[in-house]
Amino acid sequence: MADMERPAWVDEELFPFESRFVAIDGHTIHYVDEGSGPTLLFLHGNPTWSFVYREVIGALRDEFRCIALDYPGFGLSSARPGYRYLPEEHIQVVTAFIDALALNGATLVAHDWGGPIGLATVEQRPDAFESLVLANTWGWPMNGDPKAHIASHVMGGLVGRLLIRRLNLFVNAMIPAGHRLRKPTAEEMGHYRKALATSDRRQATAVLPRSITASRALLTDVEANLPNLASLPTLIIWGNADVAFGDKDRRRWEQLFTDHHTVIVEGGGHFVQSDAPHRFAAAIRDWRMKDSSKVARQES
Repeated sequence: MADMERPAWVDEELFPFESRFVAIDGHTIHYVDEGSGPTLLFLHGNPTWSFVYREVIGALRDEFRCIALDYPGFGLSSARPGYRYLPEEHIQVVTAFIDALALNGATLVAHDWGGPIGLATVEQRPDAFESLVLANTWGWPMNGDPKAHIASHVMGGLVGRLLIRRLNLFVNAMIPAGHRLRKPTAEEMGHYRKALATSDRRQATAVLPRSITASRALLTDVEANLPNLASLPTLIIWGNADVAFGDKDRRRWEQLFTDHHTVIVEGGGHFVQSDAPHRFAAAIRDWRMKDSSKVARQES
């Protein structure tokens, strides 16, 4: 394990978990590993980190093993020199993380960029996963989506990247906009800002908007491999007041996965796991209990 202490600005009450660190391919990866039971692997999006799942983890760790990592350059993880913060690279890191922890029989819990990153990882390590939880995410090229196309070119363009690097724009604008049922507190916003406190540090979040369209080859591969995952039991948790993903994306997931259950969080924003954490946790708990009961009946 890598030797590193978490910074003093992390509030023990807001993030009441032991911070662990592991060295992977020259990176120092921060993660939490709480509780015991069936394994849930939580993957975050942009511009968040494992902090976004803190209340969900707190609600589930008495019944599940909850693992949440930060990609290099996000949260409390640091990247090796020369890392480009591309989703293709994050997939390699997450795959190596799964190998390092020898995970098996896990449930992927993926949000935003965690969707394509996580699904590509499942495709590479299918034996490590037995089910999926997909929350306001995607797994296909977004070039045909006008909103995604505009966001990618505006936020991923020269001016957008400059504003992100200088003003932490993605944190200051997108996190409040992605909450509809409640307003993030000043303390919560501080934890997102301090994780990306310098211009160099914000390169990690500045790269991903352009990748929505620039990583078309990767997203095409993810989409092409989705039929291989279609039989996995899948829970879809969907905030229906999302500024990024709508009903069309949710219905596409429902059509792809034959064994799915959907929970719609009415009025929930993009960061649904933070906007409605107790509803999010309850959806996972109830679904897993029903799935376990179904398996028991089949075996009896």
